[in-house]
Amino acid sequence: MRKLLLLSAVLLAAAWRPAAARPLVDLSVVDRDDGQALPEYRARGETWIAGTPGHRYAVRLANRSDERVLVVLSVDGVNAVSGQDADPGQAGYVLGPWETAEIAGWRKSLDDIAQFVFTDLPDSYAARTGRPDNVGVIGIAVFRERRVYPPRYPRYAPPVADATRESSAAAKAAAPAAESSAADSAYGGVARQSIGTGHGAREWAPVGSTSFMRASSRPAQLTQMRYDDHASLVALGVVPPPHPRYPYPQVPRAFPQGFVPDPPRW
Repeated sequence: MRKLLLLSAVLLAAAWRPAAARPLVDLSVVDRDDGQALPEYRARGETWIAGTPGHRYAVRLANRSDERVLVVLSVDGVNAVSGQDADPGQAGYVLGPWETAEIAGWRKSLDDIAQFVFTDLPDSYAARTGRPDNVGVIGIAVFRERRVYPPRYPRYAPPVADATRESSAAAKAAAPAAESSAADSAYGGVARQSIGTGHGAREWAPVGSTSFMRASSRPAQLTQMRYDDHASLVALGVVPPPHPRYPYPQVPRAFPQGFVPDPPRW
């Protein structure tokens, strides 16, 4: 189905927290080289997926509501549309009621993208642009659409924001990130990321533009998942190690073949 791209972003207050509710949008990742959705693992209070270096992938967004929603997509801490350091107040994708879309790359224009591809961390787009701190995280901020009604009363100028309160709220918003770092430390030091998302080959992926008025300055949903390669997630204890395979011992057999072969010629 056709994806709609929101070009004009609405500024948000510094204080925001996701509302506790049933998810409006389901987030998953699809390996485009094998066509399969990547299995998700719950560990350490987060959702994890294992990516294969060199494989292309797409972020699948499924709107589970009967209304339009705006989804701001962050990959490795970078807005997948604008390339800015990701923030919920930026541009994103608008999904229609019950619409599912697969975002397969960094938006280069209304016509094309640069493919998402799992790659070594130094070759990731975020690292190559000097922003390696958030490599290994895919996240979405989801907004409901405001319903516009004819005004019944005169409109007044909004009150001036209290900078002190905004700074305090911003510090609280940063608390989950600090808790995540503490959790990493509890597992033998901060986890060392192995892979990131590269700036892959160009691909034709046209979208349109539309307007969208957010119902609130705070996201109705904030979801993220972490990723790394399979070996790293096994080492972290996120993915269970494979069961060892023991070869059958070589023993004499009465019927090693089905038919009598010709003897060798001298």
